Amino acid sequence: MDDDVVHRVLQGGRDYYQETPSTSSSSPSILQSLPLHASFDRGYYLLVKSIQELRSKKEGIVAVGIGGPSGSGKSSLAEKVASVIGCSVISMENYRTGADEGNDLSSIDFDLLVQNLQDLLKGKDILTPVFDFQQKRRIGTTEIKSTSFGVVRKDVIVDGTYALHARLRSLLDIRVAVVGGVHFSLLSKVKYDIGESCSLDNLIDSIFPLFRKHIEPDLHHAQIRINNSFGQSFRDSIYKLKCKSESESGQPVYSFPKKEAQIDNFIEMYLRPPSASEEARVNDWIKVRQSGIRYYLSLGDRRIVDKNFIIRPKAEFEVGRMTLGGLLALGYNVVVSYKRASKSIIYDNLSISLETIDTLSETYLVLRGRDRKMVEAEALRLGITGPWITRSYLEMILDTKGVPRLNTPPLLPTIISPSSTQKEAPLIAPKPLRIRPELVNRDDDMSQPWTRSPTKSKVEPVLAPWQFISSDGSSIDPSSFRDTHTLQLAPMPDSFDLDRGLLLAVQAIQALLEHKGMPVIVGIGGPSGSGKTSLARKMANIVGCEVISLESYYKSEQSKDFKYDDFRSLDLPLLTKNIGDMRRGRKAKVPVFDLESGARSGFKELEVSEDCGVVIIEGVYALHPDIRKSLDLWVAVVGGVHSHLISRVQRDKSKAGCFMSQNEIMTTVFPMFQLHIEPHLVHAHLKIRNDFDPVLSPESSLFVLKSNKQVAYQDILKLLDPTKICSSAQNFIDIYLRLSGIPPSNGQLTESDCMRVRICEGRFALLIREPIREGDFIIQPKVDFDISISTVSGLLNLGYQAVAYIEASAYIYQDGKLLMEVDHLQDVPGPYIQIKGANKEVVVAAGSALELDGSYTTKSYLEIVLEKLPASERNSSGINAQQAARLQELVENIQSQQQGSSSSSESSPSREVISPIEGVIEDMQSRIKRLERWQAINTVLWTFLMSAFVGYSLYQRKHQ
Repeated sequence: MDDDVVHRVLQGGRDYYQETPSTSSSSPSILQSLPLHASFDRGYYLLVKSIQELRSKKEGIVAVGIGGPSGSGKSSLAEKVASVIGCSVISMENYRTGADEGNDLSSIDFDLLVQNLQDLLKGKDILTPVFDFQQKRRIGTTEIKSTSFGVVRKDVIVDGTYALHARLRSLLDIRVAVVGGVHFSLLSKVKYDIGESCSLDNLIDSIFPLFRKHIEPDLHHAQIRINNSFGQSFRDSIYKLKCKSESESGQPVYSFPKKEAQIDNFIEMYLRPPSASEEARVNDWIKVRQSGIRYYLSLGDRRIVDKNFIIRPKAEFEVGRMTLGGLLALGYNVVVSYKRASKSIIYDNLSISLETIDTLSETYLVLRGRDRKMVEAEALRLGITGPWITRSYLEMILDTKGVPRLNTPPLLPTIISPSSTQKEAPLIAPKPLRIRPELVNRDDDMSQPWTRSPTKSKVEPVLAPWQFISSDGSSIDPSSFRDTHTLQLAPMPDSFDLDRGLLLAVQAIQALLEHKGMPVIVGIGGPSGSGKTSLARKMANIVGCEVISLESYYKSEQSKDFKYDDFRSLDLPLLTKNIGDMRRGRKAKVPVFDLESGARSGFKELEVSEDCGVVIIEGVYALHPDIRKSLDLWVAVVGGVHSHLISRVQRDKSKAGCFMSQNEIMTTVFPMFQLHIEPHLVHAHLKIRNDFDPVLSPESSLFVLKSNKQVAYQDILKLLDPTKICSSAQNFIDIYLRLSGIPPSNGQLTESDCMRVRICEGRFALLIREPIREGDFIIQPKVDFDISISTVSGLLNLGYQAVAYIEASAYIYQDGKLLMEVDHLQDVPGPYIQIKGANKEVVVAAGSALELDGSYTTKSYLEIVLEKLPASERNSSGINAQQAARLQELVENIQSQQQGSSSSSESSPSREVISPIEGVIEDMQSRIKRLERWQAINTVLWTFLMSAFVGYSLYQRKHQ
């Protein structure tokens, strides 16, 4: 499907206008024949692949235009694509002619922009303007070179509301339209507040008056159309600690260093909806922040308060002055406004600010960061101990002055509020939590018009509060209920997306802590790859608690049979005892399971205390009846990579001329899900549909440099933090599966044709999509999608064939920022080193320090192994006869093990006859143990030598 998309993109680029000017008037109909609607993650991937494909077919610069309304996410998309392909981004914001409305065509200097783009396409260097929004004028220029490191190619992205305007379209090779995001969320919020008294078109004309006339028509000329469903999210939260800048004695709690600080002045306004009552919550209000001539809007005071922390989502986007005027014309009232002067220093992903609020006549010290533990540690390092303030500036102003009265009575609500339904029984019949078809095939099924249909228009912008019930199912008021031990949460009747589900889960934990007390034990269940582990970690980061994986409770004898998706593989008595100890305030000895050896390696102590009164248990069977009866909150998650695998199978089957329903694929690939997992999920208090696609998402990418140049181990260790370094040795086997009936691309086997199954440490992991290759870099997703042996067997039963086999060993060194992996491939001379990291610059610096520049390769191990084989030794699958025999033996063992597991399910776990697969596993384990011993000796020796060398150097320096 991706190849078809790229082909369609190439049909309507700049060459079309240059080669057929006489038919340019028909271009809209041609572009309308490309009705591609993609999610943000998929659109990002397709755009990168289209640029790369166009580079191979064209000479000179590839020009891309990304247009869309304010807040749709176009600037974010441009930045993420530029970080991967290394191109220049021209923002139309810098081409303003003055302080007029930014969305007005007359405020953009199109003549200069067109001239700059034309010069760049001709190979000339250009100077782009720099506009300062505080001073409301241009303050200089920035040079963009048409060459990059001597190569005549520096692709460019034009980002802006009018990036697809007719004056620019003929200069663009690829045109991308982005709609949705907070742009749609604002429309949804206003439609909810106003009710049915105003049509959607009238709302758009009021809030975004230039959109339908001057922006929307251009978006229909896009070749790639992206609907961005991302809105307010706590996935990447901002953690904030706030206190007064002076202590009670009048002494400053922190002295700013002499570093140059950033000075900002803001005006912050809160708009109350026209339908709001006097007692309306501030969460219903819209916040507008004015900075110079720029306006930023966020939907209400969205935040979570946990202990001393204020936790806020990334939920602010820029709007024009006309949007603010439109909201006021619709009946919104500015009820609170104040000035905030800020002096900030930013360092190491942290910021420390002094903020003065004129209405309060106070100055506050605020420490911000993306990581809760890092913010807490930095406050300790700086000696800032509070007392911490968790109220917002708005709350403190309202405490001082009270809530302003309404000038006019509120409109009659046309939508039933959540409070009016509290008298109804909160419990309804549980609904099955399944992957919806639109989560699997959601590219071409969007309703028209796609440019202005709020995807969340029917979703209430304010989430209903959690309700409590007694043991008999009747609704109760928890504050007046005496027996708190029998309090239970009433299940939410509907399912939610990941962002809303994360917020609701945290709110449920806080409600349980308030009304039921400590400890609160949460269970997160769902199929493999659904996103439950990621959700558990994000929840734990917000509330500051521990996460226990059910994998820690594997039984040794079951792990040898690869029965990780079998409930009987869990040590349920030990888990029950640990939960009981936590309930009684005792230290629980949680097992530590070593997947490499298939046995427990020890125990770690976990105690519930005032600082950590919450424990999260996540795993496939976390909501099994024997487990969930001991839990306080049940969370079910489906989707994620789990649904991505089903989508991939459907795509492959359609290419092979065979259609299979989602239910048929799930029954075969995830046989344990419908029988033993899904029945437990329907009873969850909170059901989450994870439509986040980590396989394609730019948010979860690793930058990788690969080289076969010899590097000494001591040189690798020098690059890592000695206080955080850890090392390990692994042995792995890669099996490549391809569906029969689909011919290889270009007559040769490639990763894009296959799904790769990696057997490592007794586990199976699946890689579905080929990574992006750009320059020296391999950009791959950070996805660890563990599957069971039954899923591998299911893929084989669906017609997938094992066509390639690679056996290798790996030595891994990491310190949290960098991961250095040295791989030894069987039958390939010399090792390969891989440098991996989320920060591109850090990876580049590490490669340069090891003097690897010029030796990088982006070939996969599959390509490397195939190239090393003489043509005479290759069979039809591209591997030699010896490898084919090993591969066939392993596949037969997998199938026989899966077939035998069902027939022996009632037998005793201890068996006297060793199955064929166990012989293979025992052989793998013995080789791993030999590698471990040799690696341990190497590590000890090098650590000893390096410590002695460093110690001697320090001694000599001190002595001198």
